[in-house]
Amino acid sequence: MATDPREEYDYWLLDLDGTLVDVEWSYTRDVFDRVGDRLGREFTDREADIIWNGLTGSRDHQLREWGVDPEAFWEAFHDEEDPLVRAEQTYLHEDAAFVGDLDVPVGLVTHCQEFLAEPVLEHVGIRDWFDARLCCTEQTGWKPDPEPVQYVEKELGVGYNGHVGVLAGDGACDVGAAWNAGLDAIHVERVGHERRGRCVRGDYRVRSFDDLF
Repeated sequence: MATDPREEYDYWLLDLDGTLVDVEWSYTRDVFDRVGDRLGREFTDREADIIWNGLTGSRDHQLREWGVDPEAFWEAFHDEEDPLVRAEQTYLHEDAAFVGDLDVPVGLVTHCQEFLAEPVLEHVGIRDWFDARLCCTEQTGWKPDPEPVQYVEKELGVGYNGHVGVLAGDGACDVGAAWNAGLDAIHVERVGHERRGRCVRGDYRVRSFDDLF
C-alpha cells in the first residue's frame, strides 16, 4: 500500500460516534441513569461504557446476556436522549480534521439515529464533509452487514469500475462491514485494548488517524 492512505483510495466511508466525534462521559452516565430508572435496573459505569461504545460487539446480544430486552432498552434510550443536549456535549477529535480536506467522495455510515446525528453534525461543523450520509435503521440493515455500505456507495456513484474504497470506524462492526462489502478497513482504537478486552483486526490498526500519515 502507499505510504499515505489518502493517496491509495478513490473514496472514503466513515463511522461517526467514537470515530470522528465523542460525547462527554457525564452525558452518557446521565442517559443510562434515566434509562435504568425506566427499566427498573441500574447500569454500572462498566455496563454503560460497554453499550455506549459497543465494546463487546453486538449491543443487542450483550443486553440479552444481561437479561435486558433490547427493544425495551432502545425505546427508553431514544426517548431519554435529548438531541440538542447531546450535540452540545459532543466534541470532534482533532485527528479527524483530515476528512474535511479529502479530495475524493466521502460518505458517512453510522448507527447513530438521524434525529441525533443531524444536530451533532451541525454542532461540530462537519455536515459538509460528506457527499452522502446514512443513519442505519431496520430497513437499511446494520453494520457489519454490507447493505448500508453499499447504499452509500451507490449514493456516491462508486464501488464499481475498479474504484478502491476504505471504511474507517472504531468498532468491530465497522471492520466487518468494510470487509463484507469488499473494502479495506481502518480500525481506530479510541478506547484501548485493555478497556475493550480484546483486539480488533483491520487492514490498518491505529490509535489515532495521525498514525496513518
